[in-house]
Amino acid sequence: MRTPELAAEITLQPINAFGMDAAIIFSDILPPLIGMGLNLEFVKGEGPVIYNPIGNAADIEALRIPTAEENMQPTLDAIKLVSDELTPKGTPLIGFCGAPFTLASYAIEGGGSKTYAKTKALMYTDPDAWDMLMRKLVAVQVDYLKKQVVYGASALQVFDSWAGLALGLQDYVRYIQPYNTMLFEQIAKTGVPTINFSTGTAVYLNEVAACGGDVIGVDWRLPLDMAWEKIGTDRAIQGNLDPVALLTPWPELKKRVDDVLGRANGNPGHIFNLGHGIFPNVPVDTVRQLVEYVQETTSK
Repeated sequence: MRTPELAAEITLQPINAFGMDAAIIFSDILPPLIGMGLNLEFVKGEGPVIYNPIGNAADIEALRIPTAEENMQPTLDAIKLVSDELTPKGTPLIGFCGAPFTLASYAIEGGGSKTYAKTKALMYTDPDAWDMLMRKLVAVQVDYLKKQVVYGASALQVFDSWAGLALGLQDYVRYIQPYNTMLFEQIAKTGVPTINFSTGTAVYLNEVAACGGDVIGVDWRLPLDMAWEKIGTDRAIQGNLDPVALLTPWPELKKRVDDVLGRANGNPGHIFNLGHGIFPNVPVDTVRQLVEYVQETTSK
């Protein structure tokens, strides 16, 4: 999204329509790759496509480390516009980025993947090249997140969408955890709350939490109370309604919402959210009913 005014307008729509407790900037995780030298296009019906994917160490060596202002100025400007609107109302604005592995997988595979075979092959066969790639991605994303705070973001979320779907415990600890830890250590210096969100990581959720983040975002695959026990009840938790539940009739949806809230048991530090992104065909009235119900129930 290269038009700050339009991105700001879309960001504010859920706040104005549903009265949600926080906004998240309308953007995508992949555009930071463009300034690094990757030819990214969002193809209708196909999704993101990178026409010059990374294949070897030389490709990684050639990647630039642009500043956030060089690379993502329209998004930063959108954050400023939204912050100016929401800050006087006391509504937080969440900035975000993609985690290093998730961006690396797109950059190496050339788009989405079901196997992540190219990514894992490079990771296994050339660990030095992998280290160089991860460090470059961390540098780009840390600068981007820090600048989001400068422009008005009041919290930061890191999305690791694919690590849990691609990697087992040992690979996560060896190839991902050091770099995610590096990233969270750096953005903790901003002083704003940070959210560490991943999907498919129930098996090693405690290792994910060890990377950092004031809040650990979890998907729907593990009941909330079990997930909270894994990460430690001294940490805040975000989640974890199955997004598909919003496509069911209200009695079924309410039952599932009550289950999530019941497992939170009124403990401080629970942020109710979906366990992943919302589907575009969810009825607007369903979203409104869900938000009103959660806000009413948790305010008692």
